[in-house]
Amino acid sequence: MPELFCICVSKEEDTIKIGEIIGKLAIPGSIFALKGELGAGKTVLVKGIARGLGVKEEPNSPTFVIMNAYQGRLPLYHFDLYRITSIEELEGIGYEEFFFGKGVSVVEWADRIEELFPDNTIKVEIQIPEGEDTKSERRKLKIEGDKKWLSSFKNMVGQVLQT
Repeated sequence: MPELFCICVSKEEDTIKIGEIIGKLAIPGSIFALKGELGAGKTVLVKGIARGLGVKEEPNSPTFVIMNAYQGRLPLYHFDLYRITSIEELEGIGYEEFFFGKGVSVVEWADRIEELFPDNTIKVEIQIPEGEDTKSERRKLKIEGDKKWLSSFKNMVGQVLQT
C-alpha cells in the first residue's frame, strides 16, 4: 500500500536538494512519475535527481525528442511527455526497455500515461501554492510511494533540509 508524504519548500535550491535525495535513493529500475502544471518545477527536480545520480551534465527538458539519456552512477532516462498525443508515440521509442531496464526513469507529465506505470513507481506531484505564480519559488511536493522508500526519503530530507 503506497504512502504519501508532503513537503513545502520556499526556494528552488530546496527543490533541487529534494531531487538529489531522490537520485541518491534510486536503484536500478526506479521510475519517478512527475506531475505538475507548466512551470511548476518538474525539470528543476530532474536536475536534482541527476545530481544525486552523479550525472555531470545538467539536464534540460527533452520536450521535442521525448527522452534524453544521461550517464551517472546509474543511467538516467529523462522523459518529457508534454507533446505526446498517444501512448503509441511512447511505444515507438521502446519505453519498456527504459522503464524495466537497469537505469532510472524520470517522467515529466506522467499523468498522460499513468496506466503504463508499474506498482513500484514513485509519484511526485509539484504544486504551486494558491495565490502564487510560476515566478515564485515556493512549491508543495506530494510524494507517494512504498513505505520503506518513503521512510528513507523522509530521514534524508530531515538531515538535508533540517525540517
